[in-house]
Amino acid sequence: MSDKCACEATSVLVFACSGGSNVGQMANAAAVELAREGAAKMYCLARLGGRVGGMIDSAKGVDYRVVIDGCPVACGRKIMEQADVPIDRYVVVTELGIAKNPRFEWSSAQLARVVEAATDGCASRVVDRPEDETGDCGCSGR
Repeated sequence: MSDKCACEATSVLVFACSGGSNVGQMANAAAVELAREGAAKMYCLARLGGRVGGMIDSAKGVDYRVVIDGCPVACGRKIMEQADVPIDRYVVVTELGIAKNPRFEWSSAQLARVVEAATDGCASRVVDRPEDETGDCGCSGR
């Protein structure tokens, strides 16, 4: 994984697992939320895995890539690795203390935890990149 700061990015893509469990669907819901907030553009992980024309080059050509996997099986990470696309921020939902289960239910607090982990405290800064007087964006990734 890269140690780049999302705050420095002008283009951010988010790739999400959408597996058959609560955590897979939470990963997907978090990616949708990031796209709705304007913090990232959601990108199709399945199309990347299927090597659909130009997808890999497009994914490699952005400043910052976030991958959200639901569980340690790490399907999203493995697709990125097979396509040789770098990952700048990686989140596994189950590592946030959220148990995997076959019921597609979660709380808004759990979803907020996933979104926060994906942005690493920089949700509003990913697009705007504000800096204080010292030129520091305040992102913990620096």
